[in-house]
Amino acid sequence: MCESSSMLELAILGFLAEGPLHGYELRRRIAHLSGHARPVSDGSLYPATARLVAAGLLERRAEPGASAAQRHTLSLTGAGRRELLRRLREAGGLDISDSTRFFTVLAFLSQLPDTAEQHAVLRRRLDFLEQPASFFHDGGRPLRAEDTTDPYRRGMLTVARATSRAERAWLRQILG
Repeated sequence: MCESSSMLELAILGFLAEGPLHGYELRRRIAHLSGHARPVSDGSLYPATARLVAAGLLERRAEPGASAAQRHTLSLTGAGRRELLRRLREAGGLDISDSTRFFTVLAFLSQLPDTAEQHAVLRRRLDFLEQPASFFHDGGRPLRAEDTTDPYRRGMLTVARATSRAERAWLRQILG
């Protein structure tokens, strides 16, 4: 399974953990979460929900619609809840290092009932953020905003540093 479908499935499981939804409402919520950077299409949502239904993680129930067409309501099964919790608990790699993916994890992290497990995920993110990083390198060392005369690269680096600083402060506050 590709990494983007993994995040789509996490969002599906996460939103359905909050209660049953019609496919249209589920797509709308996922679109709001992922924003313009990673829009969700019917061509990716419906195959993902079909896989999750086939795996026994979701139930699909047909209901009468306003017109002749039936509407389908999706709900999480017990196995689906366990899978959601496993995915949250074990979030690592790109789920931690990619900001958009991490925000998907973060959106549902409160579903983990154990604060220690929540904090373990947050510590992995903090550990990642505390490693020296940059979009650009000069002779093997990360390039800082002050080191470049290119105004656009300077802007990227300045915004990234401010965002990282704010996120690290928030993570330290949550972790105590």
